[in-house]
Amino acid sequence: MSILNVILVVLEALLALNLLIFVHELGHFLAARWRGLKVEPFAIWFGKPIWSAKINGVEYALRWLPAGGYVSLPQMATMEAIEGKAETPVEQLPNVSPLDKIIVAFAGPLFSFLLALLFAVIVWQVGKPSNGTEDAPKLGWVTPEGPAWKAGLRPGDEVVEIDGKPVKFFGPPSQDSLTWRIVTSEGTNITVKYLRDGQTCEAHITPYKRETKWYERKALRQIQVGPIQPARIFEVASNSPAAVAGLKRGDEIVAIDGTNIFSFGMVEYAQTNRGTEPVVLSVRRGSEIFERTLAAEKPLSPTNMPPSFGILSWQGETNLTLIHPGPWEQIEASVSQIVATIQAVFFKRNNDIGVQQLGGAVMIIRVYKNLFESDEGWRLVLWFSVVLNVNLAMLNMLPLPVLDGGHILLSLIEAARRRPVSPRLLNYIQSGFALLLIGFMLWIAFFDTGDWIRSARGNRDHRIVFAPKN
Repeated sequence: MSILNVILVVLEALLALNLLIFVHELGHFLAARWRGLKVEPFAIWFGKPIWSAKINGVEYALRWLPAGGYVSLPQMATMEAIEGKAETPVEQLPNVSPLDKIIVAFAGPLFSFLLALLFAVIVWQVGKPSNGTEDAPKLGWVTPEGPAWKAGLRPGDEVVEIDGKPVKFFGPPSQDSLTWRIVTSEGTNITVKYLRDGQTCEAHITPYKRETKWYERKALRQIQVGPIQPARIFEVASNSPAAVAGLKRGDEIVAIDGTNIFSFGMVEYAQTNRGTEPVVLSVRRGSEIFERTLAAEKPLSPTNMPPSFGILSWQGETNLTLIHPGPWEQIEASVSQIVATIQAVFFKRNNDIGVQQLGGAVMIIRVYKNLFESDEGWRLVLWFSVVLNVNLAMLNMLPLPVLDGGHILLSLIEAARRRPVSPRLLNYIQSGFALLLIGFMLWIAFFDTGDWIRSARGNRDHRIVFAPKN
């Protein structure tokens, strides 16, 4: 992809993220105007303004630090360390009732939820791409000599339970997924119940956790398995063994030495671990199945690369259909997952999930970018926006200062005491927590950015050059 295309896709991702922030803050803004509160800056992001304009006494601004947004409401809570001094001293503004404060605070999450519902209705109508089997908890790959392999699992097995809890999907976002059950498991060993040839089997697996550097997120548990991923060729290097054998884009490798395969990982493992020993590949092209014998060959470049078949990349799923999940089905799934995430992060002490595993603005932009680049990406963007808006609404309802739930809690305390909290004390509390929140988001952005950079390096297109053939 060219640099210009990358920039355009990132800008699209930024616009999508800013839309979510804008709608959330718009809820606060409209509620504040309705209830007669003084509104000062309406800002997207924090820091010094990149752009600002004053309209009807309200400053609208886009700032430089991508860490959310805010509507400055001095009668609710001042944050001078973040927003600067209010134009009108708080003491000179009329008091606002706790009910008005609650309405204004609740309006942001409400608007985020309504936007999620709107996106969910659109997804219901336009559909979400699915191949019908991509999320099935059937194993396409089991790392040889990995934890699952040692416990007896093999490609083709279908996992039905982990630690007594049902498994319906392979990966996130569902908490009924194999991946989620593994990373949130708490015992030394994980009990996995699976089906093989119609028979129910059970394995006890000691999970693996890779070592990480100080600048990397702490690794989570894994049993080193992968989903079904057809070995459908996308690109073949010139003069490579695969090219000489006549393999081309769209061919699907279905067996190696007569053994059926369920993932392209099995092909890559064969070329890495069989050296230059010939292997027989069964290849499907259209309705025809034929065999080709290949022996991996060491390329001329890169010089440090081991022998390879010369298959540069694999095709994504092409047999996609559109499913139409109902709006409430999408909302319920999103709510269920965020509740499970909060429980795993804050209330379970024996698993490896912590706040470090949460994602911030950089991760969201990265996800949007990947979705925009994919086939049917715009439909996936709509679906992801449902999930993200539900997360935004629910996380903001947590009863912490700065968040909307914190404003509601303080308003309830004020109603119970029948007098407002000291504006000076409130300023210290709000500003302090706002600085902590921004610091936390920058800390998360550090890990998000590192993950993105390492992934980009790993996916760089290293041109593989094989010796010319006569």
